[in-house]
Amino acid sequence: MLKGKKAIVTGGTRGIGLAIVSKFLENGADVAVCGSRKETAERAVEQLKIKFPDRKILALYPDLSDPASVEEAFDFACKELGGLDVLVNNAGLSARASLFDYDYAEFEKVVNLNLNAVFVCAQAAAKRMKETGGCIINTSSMVSKYGQPAGVAYPASKFAVNGLTLSLARELGPYNIRVNAVAPGVTNTDMVAVLPKEVIAPIVAQIPLRRVGEPEDVANAFLFLASDMASYITGAVLPVDGAARS
Repeated sequence: MLKGKKAIVTGGTRGIGLAIVSKFLENGADVAVCGSRKETAERAVEQLKIKFPDRKILALYPDLSDPASVEEAFDFACKELGGLDVLVNNAGLSARASLFDYDYAEFEKVVNLNLNAVFVCAQAAAKRMKETGGCIINTSSMVSKYGQPAGVAYPASKFAVNGLTLSLARELGPYNIRVNAVAPGVTNTDMVAVLPKEVIAPIVAQIPLRRVGEPEDVANAFLFLASDMASYITGAVLPVDGAARS
């Protein structure tokens, strides 16, 4: 589905991001994997190259909120991969502190990665896609619609990601650049896997499909939106949450 495509995936070293990278590689794309640190990015790429020896895979570790750092990394990726067709803005940070205890510096940290970095990377990608077209896919969340009872920076940042997605879809459409988002629900990542059954059971009971999502469930949505099958879809925020509504 992505044969010949060139992609950059931020937050691609573990969890949903790593599942997206693997899904893209399985479907013929070459991928630059962005991690928060050099060692994590290079370790992920080493493991991926064992599984996908015929694909071109790069390790990147820019400061995603620093335009100069992102420009340098994207220049390198485009040169090594031979262009850029797909950007996945998946890097993110969560926190669940009460408003009464929320440290402002922590609030800024969450917004800086979850929103500001999405803007910086989308801008850098759009510059490189302006003449050829492409697609940008942002990771939102089910809490972007329903909120959450604590940790206000996370849902606020994801509400903003939805707004950025819809607005950029309108602005970039004339350049044949599609912009969409995927909004996962509770997903079986490392963080969820360590939770005790008594914590998970009530969550599962509220999901009509009676299970939490798997990273591959979410990765499949990114694959579809990145592919030519979604060539007339832009400005969408696709829920992948089992119809969970809380």
